[in-house]
Amino acid sequence: STSGQDAPPGLLRGLADVRLAPAMQQMHGHLARPWTMAQLAKKAALSRSAFFERFTRTVGLPPMEYLLAWRMSVAKDLLRRGSYGLGEVAERVGYSSASTFSTAFSRHVGQSPGRYARAAAEAVAALT
Repeated sequence: STSGQDAPPGLLRGLADVRLAPAMQQMHGHLARPWTMAQLAKKAALSRSAFFERFTRTVGLPPMEYLLAWRMSVAKDLLRRGSYGLGEVAERVGYSSASTFSTAFSRHVGQSPGRYARAAAEAVAALT
């Protein structure tokens, strides 16, 4: 096994960092929580500026951008499964309403959650 320092920036390097790992585990484990930079820095036992700098250097994205990307990745997975309504997907990934989630998803992914879910369903149907 290699040390996290040899790995490219990203999730594994973040989890290998003794300070960043607790914050990342909290982000992943409690995705719906309305995390702030201050809360995450506290989990890492670092000042906000030190946390921001170390996280960005180690993971390759600033903490809140990483959190958004992770939320959208989970949302895409839930939408592909097709077993959750928009409101439930929104809630599971930390949005208080379907509309704020929809706006964020559209901005991040480049299409609305509904269109994304339909395209995913059509792709699956084409394979069967």
